[in-house]
Amino acid sequence: MTPRKLNANESSDYFKRYINLVETQNIVAALKYQLTDIKQFFKAWPKNKWDYAYAEGKWTIKELFIHMMDAERILAYRALRIARNDATALPGFDQDEFAPFMNATNRSPESVMSEYRVVRMASIALFENLDDEALSRIGTASNAPASPLALAFIIAGHEIHHMKVIKDKYV
Repeated sequence: MTPRKLNANESSDYFKRYINLVETQNIVAALKYQLTDIKQFFKAWPKNKWDYAYAEGKWTIKELFIHMMDAERILAYRALRIARNDATALPGFDQDEFAPFMNATNRSPESVMSEYRVVRMASIALFENLDDEALSRIGTASNAPASPLALAFIIAGHEIHHMKVIKDKYV
């Protein structure tokens, strides 16, 4: 995989708010860095704050983390389908419909962190083994154009976005 800038036609404008948060063109390196960075950040996070929400109706840290994993799995699945030249238009998903079924209150911080690592390692393995042609294919996801490379950037940028929210609202 050759690091490169995304072309304008590889993603909708909506997702550029996440893509633009990623400061490198080497997306695999960014995903690997986040794996280490998140592990260190949450290792230091107090156990009694994993069930903390900064306001009524907002997600707890566990719920936020599970949301990030749900989104990553869906985005990686979309990337796989498009990379394998599947022309099927892929539907969107409503994060708020997923939330009631997270089972976050019954999860330990350790189980959430363990699952995060597995999800991220799977994403890294996927993206580091796609060639430039596969990464550049354009498919349709959520009624918009998407390339596997753009989806990888969205995964990384989505996490950057939520880490900023945590640092701004939860700390």
